[in-house]
Amino acid sequence: MERPTIGDIRDALNAKFSGAIVSEEEQYDFTVFTIRKESLLEIARYLYNDEQFQFRYLTTACGIHYPSSPEPFAMMYQLHSLVHNVRIRFKTYSASKDPEFDSLIPVFSAANWMEREAYDFYGFRFKGHPNLKRILNVEDMDYFPMRKEYPVEDLTREDKDDTMFGREASGYDRKKLMKE
Repeated sequence: MERPTIGDIRDALNAKFSGAIVSEEEQYDFTVFTIRKESLLEIARYLYNDEQFQFRYLTTACGIHYPSSPEPFAMMYQLHSLVHNVRIRFKTYSASKDPEFDSLIPVFSAANWMEREAYDFYGFRFKGHPNLKRILNVEDMDYFPMRKEYPVEDLTREDKDDTMFGREASGYDRKKLMKE
């Protein structure tokens, strides 16, 4: 069977899931498709089952937080067709304060741990996940540590701020937070 190109994959997805692909870009030698989150599970199932593509290995599923974006929460999925040695990446976004995505466990059992990690660190919920609970942090933790909602640095330090860690100026009032 001939190795599919990114164009073949794009054309097949556009034909089967009209309007599901929001955008496409190249990042670090990866093709990244931004897709509507409602189409995520069906696209993953299609790429897994289709004999032309055979994307049967979920390399990565991880949460992302872009605090200044209109849709600040995202999940990124990286799929690999071992047969053809083709890799693609999907991103899907949510504007909700309590984001929910479809679980990919029906397609990739390895998604179990990765989705639990995204829940644990970002608070993302996964529709259809059989055991969504914290996996690395303590169960009674009442926040999600990878969300960029908290200052990175010790607020008593005047020599460092969040901009040194790749974040925009946080706007935190140091004096007010110090009193709390």
